[in-house]
Amino acid sequence: MKKIILSVLMALGLAAGATASEGGIAWDSFPQDKANDLAALQNGAKLFVNYCLNCHSAAYVRYNRLRDIGLTEQQIKDNLMFATEKVGDTMQAAITAKQGKDWFGGTPPDLSVIARSRAGAGGSGADYLYTYLRSYYRDDTKATGWNNLAFPGVGMPHVLWELQGQRAAKYVEEKDPHDPSKTVHRFDGFEQLTPGTLSAQDYDSAVGDLVAYLQWMGEPARAQRVRIGVWVLIFLGVFTLIAWRLNAAYWKDVK
Repeated sequence: MKKIILSVLMALGLAAGATASEGGIAWDSFPQDKANDLAALQNGAKLFVNYCLNCHSAAYVRYNRLRDIGLTEQQIKDNLMFATEKVGDTMQAAITAKQGKDWFGGTPPDLSVIARSRAGAGGSGADYLYTYLRSYYRDDTKATGWNNLAFPGVGMPHVLWELQGQRAAKYVEEKDPHDPSKTVHRFDGFEQLTPGTLSAQDYDSAVGDLVAYLQWMGEPARAQRVRIGVWVLIFLGVFTLIAWRLNAAYWKDVK
């Protein structure tokens, strides 16, 4: 019994330590209404192939799977295929893993299931990505010239900066609540340095479309699974009612 209690306490300690180590900023909520919006998913697919597929692959997704979000094969070929000619090919990055490591200090991860893999105590993986892609700011101390509040020291540059424009992070000095003799820097918002091609509201909407697509890409059959699940529950409910009445009919003479 003592060993069991000790094991439970150790597990709780490790869980608390992992939660505490996450730190960082609070994640914003991803607009879930975009998750099943075909127009948003199609725009997200366009943003993905134009801005993400240069470095990141989606090796577990084939181009022809985009038919599930309302695109024809001809539309896919004409608008979304830049690195291959076969609609049945997987979505491979334009650069090799070695080039990515040489240029950015690490191999850019495959994005097939990125939305599922980034879930944590702060929210869903979609919440994290939605926050991350809206938290870049200029930082001349970094090799890429960019930093990110959600991922400090990130090696990936801000590929969407032309859409959002360039921003600087503002900080204010405050006394450390735990040690008044020290000062700490608290984030106090962004300062727009140069305008982007999109307004702030339109940029957030575009990021929402991109994240919706990344979330869909991690489980393309999710909508179908949900629909089937609803019908299964309806069937089980009706069958339960029928079974209950049959049971009553079979046992009425016995009683």
